[in-house]
Amino acid sequence: MRPPYEITPKILILISSISEKLGQINAKYLDKPSPKLRKENRIKTIHSSLSIEGNTLSTEQITALVDKKRVIGPEKDVMEVLNAIKVYEQIGTFNPYLSTSFLNAHKILLKGLIPDAGSYRKTGVGIVLGEKITHMAPPASNVPHLMNDLFHYLETTNELSLIKSCVFHYEMEFIHPFLDGNGRMGRLWQTLILMNDYPVFEFIPFENLIWQTQTRYYEALSKSDKLGRSTPFIEYMLEVIDVSLNPLLNTTGNSMTTEDRLNYFSEITTKPFTRKDYMLVFKEISTATASRDLKTGVDLNYFEKSGDKKNTVYTFVKS
Repeated sequence: MRPPYEITPKILILISSISEKLGQINAKYLDKPSPKLRKENRIKTIHSSLSIEGNTLSTEQITALVDKKRVIGPEKDVMEVLNAIKVYEQIGTFNPYLSTSFLNAHKILLKGLIPDAGSYRKTGVGIVLGEKITHMAPPASNVPHLMNDLFHYLETTNELSLIKSCVFHYEMEFIHPFLDGNGRMGRLWQTLILMNDYPVFEFIPFENLIWQTQTRYYEALSKSDKLGRSTPFIEYMLEVIDVSLNPLLNTTGNSMTTEDRLNYFSEITTKPFTRKDYMLVFKEISTATASRDLKTGVDLNYFEKSGDKKNTVYTFVKS
């Protein structure tokens, strides 16, 4: 059964804006950010998603843990970060349409933090804000059935991934299938669903904006609960995604290193090429920069060159 939601004019406008930005990102070869930017954004993602749940470690401490250095901090907080690092390192191995993959990710994310990591809850839960219960989750006995229905929707719907990722995020939060880690899993799985169609979302830290607008995040969840459909939450999350794409658009191709460009170029073609062909891909670099890149590529044995001056042709070295 399709979860209840409506496609509003606001949703259509946001989808149009996001689609246009994704097109620009692909056109400017920013769908493969530099390793430095990837690392920075991964750290922002981990810091933001865990901070929403009360983790106290700073971005500097998380950076140290990513670099396999020791840090001083609460044992639970350090373990949460180490688990999150493992999950995001393996993010490409999870299948967004399989509940077994979903449970495996939760097992890694909550390992050593709760006794039943990787298993649906066996008891009832409620979400408390202050002294007030703001949401009473469905009975534990209903959780497996509800989650199977949700994964069936993911697998069978022809809805845009931008929409169904938001729907899954909301419905999962409503079901609250775990004793702990529901928020982290909702945000992780939305990223994974989006990555299936748009790989660049592996490096878009939209969790950072959720962290900055937590009040609106919880308001959108509450409004959707009261309305009985996820429409308000879809609108909120699409706004977050739309705004989160802006920093990458403001990153120019010149921020890529020579190695970044060579790696990217080797992924999109294997045919012999000229300097002109290379510059048709990297339109923002100068002729001198292109020549330096290609000389480096030859020195690093990416490709061999033949011919002279303007007639030089580069051929990839077979591995």
